[in-house]
Amino acid sequence: MSADIPVITVDGPGGAGKGELCLRLSKMYGFTILDSGAIYRVLAYAALKHQVSLADEPSLVKLAGELRLSFEPRDSGVAVMLDGEDVSRGVRNEETGGAASKIAALPGVRAALLDRQKAFRTAPGLVADGRDMGTVVFPDAPVKIFLDASPEERARRRVKQLESQGKAADYDKILAEIRERDNRDRNRAAAPLKPAPDALLLDSTELSIQEVVDTALAFAAKKLKPLS
Repeated sequence: MSADIPVITVDGPGGAGKGELCLRLSKMYGFTILDSGAIYRVLAYAALKHQVSLADEPSLVKLAGELRLSFEPRDSGVAVMLDGEDVSRGVRNEETGGAASKIAALPGVRAALLDRQKAFRTAPGLVADGRDMGTVVFPDAPVKIFLDASPEERARRRVKQLESQGKAADYDKILAEIRERDNRDRNRAAAPLKPAPDALLLDSTELSIQEVVDTALAFAAKKLKPLS
């Protein structure tokens, strides 16, 4: 890994719009993407599949070392591959997301996955999506963004997303899960969710995705070489 390879980190809670922002930035700069949340989700998905207790830290650490994980670019985004199988849909459901948040609070699990995340830093650059990218994984990143939104707005977005997929969605239940996850992520002992001191704080509650992208690009332009 070279410190000369630029990294744009986008941290924040789930539902704030990090994924879309990272996709837009990666296309504009030609950088690769690391969806660090997907790594934790894949581990949670595998744990649930193999009936490994979410409280069994040693077994989770062992499982983390055995994951055959990769990301494949697709027209619709980035596919998450586990053992050669596209598990993108499975790792995005609420059960897996909640499980991922629980195991992400375990120091041993975080340590096991740290080097794997750092290895994604390859030329020409990286856009890293997560919760501790700018504070723990890539603290030397020249561009750090913390993207947030109110729990209510994130719940509304999740309901809209589920309904667009023809699935039933309970707003109150989703809002409660978001608040519970926020509390766990922000108050965990290991790498709590918080902005890096030098991060751009960006609240997307009342912004369009284009407004978010424009603000992020203006900030990045001050830190990186101009787009070619």
